[in-house]
Amino acid sequence: MIGRLFLVATPIGNPEDLTTRAADVLRRVPLIAAEDTRIARSLLGRLGRTDVEVWRCDDHAEAKVAGELVTRLLAGDDVALVSDAGTPLCSDPGFRVVRSAVAAGVDVVPVPGASALLAALTASGLPTDRFLFAGFPPRQDAARATWLGALALEKATIVLYEAPHRIADTLEAAVEAWGDRPATLAISLTKVWERFHRGKLSEVRTALLAEGETKGEMTLVVAGTPESTDRDQARVAALVRGLASRGVAASDLRDVVAEVFGWSRREVYQLALSARPGEE
Repeated sequence: MIGRLFLVATPIGNPEDLTTRAADVLRRVPLIAAEDTRIARSLLGRLGRTDVEVWRCDDHAEAKVAGELVTRLLAGDDVALVSDAGTPLCSDPGFRVVRSAVAAGVDVVPVPGASALLAALTASGLPTDRFLFAGFPPRQDAARATWLGALALEKATIVLYEAPHRIADTLEAAVEAWGDRPATLAISLTKVWERFHRGKLSEVRTALLAEGETKGEMTLVVAGTPESTDRDQARVAALVRGLASRGVAASDLRDVVAEVFGWSRREVYQLALSARPGEE
């Protein structure tokens, strides 16, 4: 009999958010694949489970361990996959494991639970009927500006994660790329110091900076573009010039902005060059 792969959501802060079903799965499976084995063993210790194999399955090990996990599954062992916190695969490792399991005919069983994405979205006060989870922005300024620019006409509410030491810069870049839209920044969800900053993107940034040293997990929820901006030629032009002035190559802008906004590549390229006269 083939084993089953359980995708087990774990708490994102408050340990009481571990569901009864998740605890039951973690108490009985013979093998657990974990993003961080230390965090997993700490959780298992609270469940009184010390007699279980725990395999490392982070971004670096996942490609190698996926095949080995499938071998164990095909041999009849159930396997639980957990990330450091929250629901596996949501900006966490696990996709290669799930893909390999599905290809091998293994049943993949979700065990729902805590999720920073859904917790922040539902508490944001922004529309929830349609949303886009964008994950983490690129770390480099130019790449992040291009990434944000590609989302400028997205009508759905946008949710993204960010590191605490980069969140202020990302908020500033979001204002430049998207305009000063309504937003909510959720910090340290479910922990005793959980808090929300709501308002325009610039107001959220001001409130964040007023706190001083920034710590905690950051989930940013931003309103989608209003319908009326689809044909706002001046705003698109300003976006192109702003990105070019921040160092985004004219050739990159030509391809990305033309595809997203429907402008001709030549038109975008000329706009970008006008902002950076020395670019060829």
